Amino acid sequence: MAEPSRHRSLYKPVGSPPWKETFRQGCLERMRNSRDRLLNKYRQAGGSMPAGAQKTLLVQEVMEEEWNALQSVESWPEALAQLEEPMDLAVLEEIQQELIDQEQSIISEYEKSLQFDEECLSIMLAEWEANPLICPVCTKYNLRVTSGVVMCQCGLYLPSHSPELTEQKLRACLEDSVNEHSACCPHTPAFSVTEGTEEKPSLLMSCLGPLLTMLYGGAELPSGEEAL
Repeated sequence: MAEPSRHRSLYKPVGSPPWKETFRQGCLERMRNSRDRLLNKYRQAGGSMPAGAQKTLLVQEVMEEEWNALQSVESWPEALAQLEEPMDLAVLEEIQQELIDQEQSIISEYEKSLQFDEECLSIMLAEWEANPLICPVCTKYNLRVTSGVVMCQCGLYLPSHSPELTEQKLRACLEDSVNEHSACCPHTPAFSVTEGTEEKPSLLMSCLGPLLTMLYGGAELPSGEEAL
């Protein structure tokens, strides 16, 4: 909020009609309560202040709404009779500037929040790119999971066995399976894709050591095999 200007004394002298401060406080409160409406206008404007002399989005509306509300007060005719020129014009200009400052403060806070969210998203994407999920079959390209479908540039394509499957879940599944295998076998397992006429293709983990095969999918497995 900007520092009070030299005009502030014009509407707060001893004996000054109370409507002036009432109008000022009402406008400021109405602007605070109109934060969502202001931000909607800001987004509709494409995230920028409109061109114009005042460059405001809601100030004029707020002042008109509060002005109309003040006129409904029973004592308004008495206050209206006390209006003076040019002092009261200076008062209105001062109030208008306070509202402009408050409007810009709300927008600035919103922009900082957006910037923070964008920075967090950028960090997450950078971490994801630095630690991609490598295809276990070709060990060359990155896996992609879309609507539960697992795909790779090498040609790997596993139709959805579970629409809820995500890259994070598949990564955890693969890591758990490999870690479990490594705990009891020194050999490195290999991955391949099963092919069947009745069941959907599934991901198979096999090893040249003691038999250990695991599938991503819903096919029934022979004794000694388990699903990922």
